[in-house]
Amino acid sequence: MARIAVIGAGMGALAAAARLAVAGHRVVVYERTDTYGGALRRFERDGFSFDTGPGLLPLPAVYRDLFVKTGKEPLEACVDLVQVDPSSRHVFADGTRVSLPNASRAGVVAALDEALGSGAGKRWGDFLVRAREAWDRTRRPLLEEPLWPNWQVLAEREPYPAVPHKRLLRTRRAGTLAEVGAWELRDARLTALLESHALAYGLDPRTTPASAAVLPYLEHAFGTWYVRGGLRELARAVYERCVARKVEFRFGADVTGVLEKDGRASGVELADGTVAEADFVVAGVAPGTLDRLSAPARVRGDGEVPPQPASASRVTVLLALRGARPEGTAHRTVVHAADREAELDALFGTAARHPRPTVTVLRPDDPRLVPDPDHEAVTLTTVVPARPDEPCDDLTENMITVAERAVPDLRDRLLWHDVRTPADIAEATGAEGGAVPVPALAAGGGRLLHPSNSTRVPGLFTVGGWAHPGGGLPHAGMSGALVAGLIVEGPEFRGSQ
Repeated sequence: MARIAVIGAGMGALAAAARLAVAGHRVVVYERTDTYGGALRRFERDGFSFDTGPGLLPLPAVYRDLFVKTGKEPLEACVDLVQVDPSSRHVFADGTRVSLPNASRAGVVAALDEALGSGAGKRWGDFLVRAREAWDRTRRPLLEEPLWPNWQVLAEREPYPAVPHKRLLRTRRAGTLAEVGAWELRDARLTALLESHALAYGLDPRTTPASAAVLPYLEHAFGTWYVRGGLRELARAVYERCVARKVEFRFGADVTGVLEKDGRASGVELADGTVAEADFVVAGVAPGTLDRLSAPARVRGDGEVPPQPASASRVTVLLALRGARPEGTAHRTVVHAADREAELDALFGTAARHPRPTVTVLRPDDPRLVPDPDHEAVTLTTVVPARPDEPCDDLTENMITVAERAVPDLRDRLLWHDVRTPADIAEATGAEGGAVPVPALAAGGGRLLHPSNSTRVPGLFTVGGWAHPGGGLPHAGMSGALVAGLIVEGPEFRGSQ
C-alpha cells in the first residue's frame, strides 16, 4: 500500500483519488479552499440555486466508468442524470431560430433544413460524418492513452478529412475551424453553430485547427446531459464515493511545496509548516501553481509539451425570475453575436469589448433550483479574456439585453441577479486570470495539447484540466483514470482497452 498525496480537490483529482483508493492505496487530498469540486460550485440565495461552473455534462460514460470501477452503486444510483432534449436552441444574428434534437442526426438534418433552407441539413450532416472520422482517429491518443512521447506526431497531423476547395487555380483544404465553416458549410448560420462549440471553450475559430470538429461531434454522438439539482450534485457524488473508499480530505490545507528525496517526490509541505510524507504526489493544480510548488525545470524538460498559456475565461450571470418556467422552454439557448468578426477581435485581439457577445442561456426544468413553481432560475454565460480585474458591470447589462432575445419578458420578471467573474474562477480553481482550460486537440502545432500526466520528477503526476487530456468535465475524469493507471501499473500503462 502506497501513501499518495493529492493536491487539490477538483474533478480530475477526485477521480484519481477514488480509483487509487480502490486499488488499495492510502490517499489524502489537500485542498486549499473549504470545499471540493474545483469549478463545480453552487450559489444559493432566497431559495434559488445555481451552478456557477459547467451546467451540462457531455460524455457521461466517463463518470459511469468511474462509478463502476470504484463501487457497486452505478452513477445513476447516486445522481439523477437526464438527457436534455432539445440539445440546444439557437438564435442567429438574422433572427432565424432552430431547435436541435438530442443525439439524432436525422432530426438535426430535418430541423436545419426547415429553419435554414433545403440543403443546410445535408451539409451539416455530411460535416458530422467527417467529424466522426476525426474523432475515430484521435480518440485513443488524445483521451484514453497517456500522452505519447512522440507527441509531435499529434501536433503535426491534421485528422479532419477536409473537403478539397477549389478557388481559381488552387485547390485547398480547410486547416482551421473557420475555413471548415466558410468552405464546407457555406452558410453564416451553420458557421456560427459550428464555431459556438469552440467559442464556448474560449477558442478562436480563425486559428483553431479543423480537428476541433470533434467538439460538436462529441455532443451529437453522445448527447447532452443534465444532473437534477445542478452539476454540483455530480461533484458531491464523486466526493462521497471517495469518502466511502476511505480517501481522507484536509480542507483549508494550502500546499506550499512538493518535497523530493533521492531524486523523486516524497511528500508535500503545507503553509503551516507541516510535512506530509508520501510515495506519490498527484498535483491537480494550474501550471502556475505547480511551478511555485516544484521548480519548472525539474517538472518539464526540453521537447515536452509546454503548459497552455492563460487565455479565456467566463462571466456568468445568475438570474432569479418571478413567474413559472414556460412549458416547452429549451434547457439551453445560444444567442449568437450579430457581428462575428467584432466579437472575435474583442476576445482574441486588441479591439474593445464587444457590446453584444454570444450568450448561452440555461433554463433548467428543475424544481430543486427554485423556491416554488412560480419562480425560475436562469444562468447566462459568455466568454471573456482571462483578465480578473476588468469591471463587468457594462458586460452584465449587455448580456441581459442579449438574453432578452431568448427570454423576451426577462427584465419584467427579474427579481435580482448575481455575477461570477474571472476573479471568482481564479479563487475557486487557482488558475491565473480565472482561465478555463481547453480540451486537448490534435494538429495546430501542438498548441492545444497539454503536458503529460507524468513529469520528469519520478513519483510526481499531474491531473485535471491543465494536464493531458485537457479541460472539460469528461476530460478531467479521463485524466484521473490515466494517472491512476500510471501509478498502479507503472510506466508501461497504455490506457483503457
